[in-house]
Amino acid sequence: MADVLTDIWDKILSYLQKHHSQYWRSWFEQIEPIGLENGLLRVGVPERSWQQYLKQKCNETLLEAARKITGHLISLEYVYTDQNDLLNSDLNQKQNGENNDLIFFNPDYTFGNFVVGPCNRLAHAACIAVSESPGCTYNPLFLHGSVGLGKTHLMQAVCQAMLKQTQQTRIMYMTCETFVNDFIRAVEEGNLYDFRYKYRYADILVIDDIQFLAERERSQEEFFHTFNTLYQSRKQIILSADCSPAEMPRLEDRLVSRFNQGLVTRIDKPDYEMRMAILYKKASIRGIDPPEDVISFIARKIYSNTRELEGALTKVHGLAMLEDGKITIELARQALGEEPTPAHRQITISQIIESVTEHFNVRLSDLQGKRRSRSIAFPRQICMYLARDLTGHSLEEIGGHFGGRDHTTVLHAYRNIDRLCDNDENIRFMVNSLMTGLTQK
Repeated sequence: MADVLTDIWDKILSYLQKHHSQYWRSWFEQIEPIGLENGLLRVGVPERSWQQYLKQKCNETLLEAARKITGHLISLEYVYTDQNDLLNSDLNQKQNGENNDLIFFNPDYTFGNFVVGPCNRLAHAACIAVSESPGCTYNPLFLHGSVGLGKTHLMQAVCQAMLKQTQQTRIMYMTCETFVNDFIRAVEEGNLYDFRYKYRYADILVIDDIQFLAERERSQEEFFHTFNTLYQSRKQIILSADCSPAEMPRLEDRLVSRFNQGLVTRIDKPDYEMRMAILYKKASIRGIDPPEDVISFIARKIYSNTRELEGALTKVHGLAMLEDGKITIELARQALGEEPTPAHRQITISQIIESVTEHFNVRLSDLQGKRRSRSIAFPRQICMYLARDLTGHSLEEIGGHFGGRDHTTVLHAYRNIDRLCDNDENIRFMVNSLMTGLTQK
């Protein structure tokens, strides 16, 4: 019976991997079937976050797979198998009246799965420090940057690390919109006492997209007092936004001051090498091993954020599973909308320099020289930014093309142009036009 059960489960997982590859994770192989009785298939899951992932992300697709494989209507139950942790968690719920299982943490969002590079090193180090000494090291911790760069990943990694240390940690994790809606509902129902108890007696308050508070005066007032209560009790506060506190429109000065009194750190866009590392990590999580030329192709084609990189990898993997299961560069080009060509053109630094010098009407000798006037320094930084995003050269190699400048100069140029693109629509349009021109020639 055990062999039959294992065979059924293996076929269910194979079906999921082939038809719903975006949900597949390498740790699925550690899930073991426990029993099948009266149409109920029970499987054992050793991690709480895995159990939550299966329930909330994969249940419908697994049910579909089970019905296809067995030919019967099958229900699924995901049984948490760590009995010691389960006892501690039950005791915690009785003591605190809180249930952290109600919060869904993505099992992919751990420190071990986060790719660290120049664009996020400080944010990563700060989050690890907070998880080890909550309420003491950086409080509040404020992460900001564009969408899809890892803010949510880091915040959930902190929460999961703290829960691994002790299940007694009371965590409030949500978007700012949820906080505001909860507050509005509490006002309408005359239930502010329960609302305040819920938020002000947490061990850690984590709120994503805090910029949603802007222009909501009563919500700002309530959050200000919640913030003060937690801070004075040495409870950890972690916030994220798409911009720094000072850049938020119509946010009260006293909140800006509170947000700035801890650590405010920015997460920037990943460079080419880091995009490749991210793709390798995402592939490993899914239990796939794409060849290097496919990883390089995706990293060159997708340069905006991690989510789009992951989406491109999913598309390539999904198409491969529908065919012969083999991921090739031709298949990647087909999946991402580019016709396969025998000799795919690689963008060179010389081509970038040619486009930039033509656009700004400057000479190559100026870009490689020592002049630091804005009319020369700005186009030089644009060249370095584009070279970092569109070529496979290292920081040192890029600096070598511009008068032997060191890697710190190139990194400063990249961050400066990235910041300007975020803050100035005209510069962002100009850079995107140059990039489009180079990639579509």
